[in-house]
Amino acid sequence: MKTYNNRAWFLILPVIICVAFSAILPLMTVVNYSVQDILSPTQKVFVGTEWFRMVLLDADLHGALIRQLVFSLSVLAVQIPLGILIALCMPADGWKASLSLVLIALPLLIPWNVVGTIWQIFGRGDIGLMGYTLNHIGLDYNYSGNPTDAWLTVMVMDIWHWTPLVVLLCYAGLRAIPDAYYQAARIDGASRLAVFRYIQLPKMRNVLMIAVLLRFMDSFMIYTEPFVLTGGGPGNATTFLSQYLTQKAVGQFDLGPASAFSLIYFLIILLFCFVLYTWMQRVGTGDQK
Repeated sequence: MKTYNNRAWFLILPVIICVAFSAILPLMTVVNYSVQDILSPTQKVFVGTEWFRMVLLDADLHGALIRQLVFSLSVLAVQIPLGILIALCMPADGWKASLSLVLIALPLLIPWNVVGTIWQIFGRGDIGLMGYTLNHIGLDYNYSGNPTDAWLTVMVMDIWHWTPLVVLLCYAGLRAIPDAYYQAARIDGASRLAVFRYIQLPKMRNVLMIAVLLRFMDSFMIYTEPFVLTGGGPGNATTFLSQYLTQKAVGQFDLGPASAFSLIYFLIILLFCFVLYTWMQRVGTGDQK
């Protein structure tokens, strides 16, 4: 009969305690606020699901949700293929590989608010390199006044900032593939496309799943960069769910609706992550049968 060592639970007990105080207790507070109308620090009225119903019927929420979904799916559609391509082009070993990894990882070291400030200056038409160049070649570029320009600028900024994470994950997945697979492919005379299709891509499935989940969750919660760059404008063009939540909680101080919306926000992220995880678990399993 196999025995189990339960002492390992004591090793993770500090983590469980930290999670309880940093996540579970605040979550219970949000749940409490979501079913009450806070009239004053001493007066509260139980309203049940009223705030949830009001939030779900909010047209501004529907618009922010659509913008958020389009943004997250758009950056994923660019970052994942681009990250794979860059990882395939990077040297496998030697000092060039080390230099490439350092240069690729540099954008990840920059804080989010600094990234927004960099692109705020970079996109200006008078002193910014990108804005001045685009206007100089005849394009009427103005991210602060044109909704399309603002949207594309936020998207390109996110791609520049976070594609290196996908590159590093893909690079680690490629380096973990044993040389025996490549030797067998050379013996069979397989093309580079065939090697990628039948060796590299299936072996990177797990790291790609991690990359997709991390990037989807992070892009779905994006706040600082577009807030610094555009402030959610022009109009509501770059007002995503996190900014909508902040406006409710901080700008209008509607703690009840904001708490209800934050729970809905949390459930939306869980749902989409579950769908993506289930789908990526099934991708490629047919080739392994």
